[in-house]
Amino acid sequence: MDLAILIGAGLIVVSALTSLLSQRIGAPLLLVFLFIGLLAGEDGVLGIEFDSGATAYFVGSLALAIILFDSGFATPLKSYRIASGPALTLATLGVILTTAVVGLAAHLLLGVDWIESMMLGAIVASTDAAAVFFLLRVGGIHLRDRVKATLEIESGANDPMAIFLTATLVELAVATDGFDISATAASWAFLRDFTMRVGLGLALGLAGGFAIAWLLSRLRSMDAGLVPVVALMAALIVFSGTGLLGGSGFLAAYVAGLVAGNSGVRAAFRVRRFLVGMTWIAQIGMFLTLGLLATPSTFSEVVWPAVGLGAVLIFVARPLAVWICLIPFGFSWREVAFIGWVGLRGAVSILLAILPSLGGVTAGAPFFNIVFMMVLGSLLIQGWTIALAARWLKLLEPPPRPDD
Repeated sequence: MDLAILIGAGLIVVSALTSLLSQRIGAPLLLVFLFIGLLAGEDGVLGIEFDSGATAYFVGSLALAIILFDSGFATPLKSYRIASGPALTLATLGVILTTAVVGLAAHLLLGVDWIESMMLGAIVASTDAAAVFFLLRVGGIHLRDRVKATLEIESGANDPMAIFLTATLVELAVATDGFDISATAASWAFLRDFTMRVGLGLALGLAGGFAIAWLLSRLRSMDAGLVPVVALMAALIVFSGTGLLGGSGFLAAYVAGLVAGNSGVRAAFRVRRFLVGMTWIAQIGMFLTLGLLATPSTFSEVVWPAVGLGAVLIFVARPLAVWICLIPFGFSWREVAFIGWVGLRGAVSILLAILPSLGGVTAGAPFFNIVFMMVLGSLLIQGWTIALAARWLKLLEPPPRPDD
């Protein structure tokens, strides 16, 4: 027990301290967390053996629920007023288009059937909320309001869509293993699951958000340190309860945070302060766990498919999906190009890559390594050049003055 606590706490402290080095050399901080996990794993310096996909998925899901609740809680409604149309289009249609393009490439490069290839496309279809929020809110990049709001809302809202697509395709792949199923039957099953999961997620997220706001407004006599704890635990009740009822718990957590954070309760500032720290712990824990789960010595078996699919994702699928989705909204070509480039993939994609193996998809064994390498490529190529791209496309705004 003492050794486990020592190693766990030590890794978190080292990860936090590396933020100083990351800011100096311009490296994406979440990439640093991932590398620390790799260095601590069985192929790294510490040689920690960790191969429990179920444990990693549990830790990652819990962390993601906290991150999404915080994302919603910290997003002002004014962002939705100026960017809800393009952001939600990217978070829904954009995810579907990205899934289709990457799925087609996976079918051609890997030779797997259409359900499994689309599954791989769905796994990497969403941008990573943790990575995007860090770059936009902590990384010192000051963008035009509409562009920034579009990216923030998209990154928080597209995870539930990618999770739903992946989970549904995993269930479909297992259910049809060895059986023929018509495209019509598959489409009806997909639409039925989509309606139930998204509908329940929205409804219970709204109800949970109003309930959390009501609860916070009536905890005036409670110790100030307990109020944020109650808010977060209530959010996790919404997340888990929605999942037990068959809805999207991740969507419910985000919507509950959005409603509660914009409710005007007096405790909102304390809750935000608390959630900042909890979100950092969640991000570090999720990236470290997923880094420990990876085995770099096996990456060579899928390096070329991963490189090919990563190139398709970065240079074809994401820019094409963004261009199609933003046509009706009057963005300039510079803004479209930048939003297309800020397609950072991160822990969510790696987390979803565990699902095929957990679900019993026989062809899904190499997906984890393929996706892990695609995420590394995205963080290295896109994460390291976002500030440069914003400067080159002339989208940067002067930083706010201290008295603003």
